[in-house]
Amino acid sequence: MIYFNCDYTQGAHPEILKALVKTNLVQTDGYGEDPYCEKARALIREACKAPEADIHFLVGGTQANFTVIRAALRPHQGVLCPVTGHINVHETGAVEATGHKVLALPCGREGKLCAAQIEAAVKSHYEDATHEHQVQPGMVYLSHPTETGALYTREELEKIGAVCEEWGLFLFVDGARLGYALTAQGTDVGLFDLARLCDVFYLGGTKCGALFGEAVVVLHPTLKKDFRYFIKQGGGMLAKGRLLGLQFLTLLQEDLYFSICKKANLQAQKISSACQAAGFPMLAPSVTNQQFPILPDELLPLLGRDFTFSYWERVDSAHSAIRLCTSWATTDEETDALCSAILRLGKAL
Repeated sequence: MIYFNCDYTQGAHPEILKALVKTNLVQTDGYGEDPYCEKARALIREACKAPEADIHFLVGGTQANFTVIRAALRPHQGVLCPVTGHINVHETGAVEATGHKVLALPCGREGKLCAAQIEAAVKSHYEDATHEHQVQPGMVYLSHPTETGALYTREELEKIGAVCEEWGLFLFVDGARLGYALTAQGTDVGLFDLARLCDVFYLGGTKCGALFGEAVVVLHPTLKKDFRYFIKQGGGMLAKGRLLGLQFLTLLQEDLYFSICKKANLQAQKISSACQAAGFPMLAPSVTNQQFPILPDELLPLLGRDFTFSYWERVDSAHSAIRLCTSWATTDEETDALCSAILRLGKAL
């Protein structure tokens, strides 16, 4: 069985394991105050061109999301996000459990919000005579790439950032798969753009080659204050924080993070080309490591004999969209095998 259902089915890049073994018996301080974390922070600040940024290492994406949102919002505030956003549909109400409502907005197949839509939602809130009886928007949550692999452009982020600044909203970008976004073909958004346009974002490690870990980059002064208190109270302050810092230090040295994510994107594009050649349309366009082909239901068991995939959604009475996901560990042989199988299924129609 060859796994294409997600991008974290395997452990970690071999270079990370080598680094962990090599430093295993080195003694350091705990809770992220070790030399490896400090060196990783320096590399991230340099890559972002943001020497003033605070960098915090957390274990997972859900933990990063609810910690950031809880630290940013006052008790009466909520967070605007696409209705398909990860915090709205895939985190078991983690944000709501911290006492903050997720204010979901409709979005298209790409899963993106636009500046005009955000502004309309905020204006609608304040123009309502009973707005003080309602949850106040305090933050905008985006993911880059989105849940269906779409990317924001620099212009789109600039417009969203301007709306957030005008209305006093924090802008937070979920970067669980950020490595795939930054290395996607045709993108014009880099780390520097995120650092200048966002109040807080994070570089995902769990889905981009690490055993686990996310690097939260905090830019806004208000969010910097007491952030470690929120991490600790939420159970996110890893005693052996060195394990997080060392992984990001390894990933960011010699651009390993970017090279392995770029390769995964290229393999995903091969899969996309095979799907199109076989006559299977895509649910939404994606230039990242996630692809969402629409297949006849009768073919799903045939594909499932040799490959795992994620069932995504029903399209009509006879067709469903699935997710095929590559990762840093996907081999050329695995990709070629999947592409051949897809082409055979196309001929069988």
